[in-house]
Amino acid sequence: MGDTVSGDTVTANTILGIETSCDETAVAVVERATVVRSSVVSSQVEQHAVFGGVVPEIAGRAHVRDLVPVLAEALATAGIEGPGGSAGGIDAVAATTGPGLVGSLLTGVSAAKALSLVWGVPFVAVNHLEAHLYASFLEEPDLELPLVVLLVSGGHTMLVLMEGHGRYRLLGSTLDDAAGEAYDKVARYLGLGYPGGPAIDALAMDGDPTAYAYPRSMVQENPATLSDDRRYAFSFSGLKTAVVNHVRNEPDAPTADVAASFQAAVVDALVTKARWAVEATGAVGACLGGGVAANSLLRERFAGMCNEAGVRSFVPSRAMCTDNAAMVAAAGWWRLHSDGPSPLDTGADPNLALPLIA
Repeated sequence: MGDTVSGDTVTANTILGIETSCDETAVAVVERATVVRSSVVSSQVEQHAVFGGVVPEIAGRAHVRDLVPVLAEALATAGIEGPGGSAGGIDAVAATTGPGLVGSLLTGVSAAKALSLVWGVPFVAVNHLEAHLYASFLEEPDLELPLVVLLVSGGHTMLVLMEGHGRYRLLGSTLDDAAGEAYDKVARYLGLGYPGGPAIDALAMDGDPTAYAYPRSMVQENPATLSDDRRYAFSFSGLKTAVVNHVRNEPDAPTADVAASFQAAVVDALVTKARWAVEATGAVGACLGGGVAANSLLRERFAGMCNEAGVRSFVPSRAMCTDNAAMVAAAGWWRLHSDGPSPLDTGADPNLALPLIA
């Protein structure tokens, strides 16, 4: 990505980011994609926990209710008195346009466009997946490229080679359940509540990860024995089924051991494939992204893998792993400086894919 748009120098430095792709209402103010002046997140976890998962209609209504107060808090925390041309003002507004829940996305996109018009500043459409790739750069702006990013969340599990800013190659993704989705489904079956990731992570600390040999799909000693389309692909559906069948047949199995063994199987698959990607691509570093990147075992094992492979590793803070608007603002800054403002008729796209190079 460059520093000009259609031959004109881009001077936008301070970006307001809005994130409403799922069940977090978030607004942030970020300077030059590296300095977070404010980052406010309103979580809906308690509202959805009673249903065992995110209810789209409830999420959409909560965004409508919460966005204005969250926006006000983010601006106040950043010390923003007047957007636009005033010193310290907002130079552009970025919002997640997809992927995500369409009702939730529309709330943030509509608000961002309205602010863009009222304040007379550019609107920037941001891909939620690309935003996760930039979470690490907020805390470690001097990360060198090319970089392998393991993006793991409730809706996505993928390995991405980031060759440069805005230049991504998809190495592999999940063939069925995402890792976070598998965590939620297993936790629900074990009666651990929602969200499942933190519950299993906490319980696993008291369990034996070697108690049960759950399957590691498409993980072998020699990755060359796998076809190109499966070498970096993930699959957690079979693992989830194996855990459910095991507990159904052995109801007295210690839940902590089940949780620890399940988590070990997930992390083994994620870290092994990430190591293969690092070794095959010649990347100089690797980092984590997405909500599941907050998992304690994954963070430990990933850092250890990078150390053994001799590449730099970066694990974002837990606040930057989960959905937030600071990463949206950071990605928006890069997109604005490479592509210019987004058209105001840009709509929400619940199935938006990560932009890849040919």
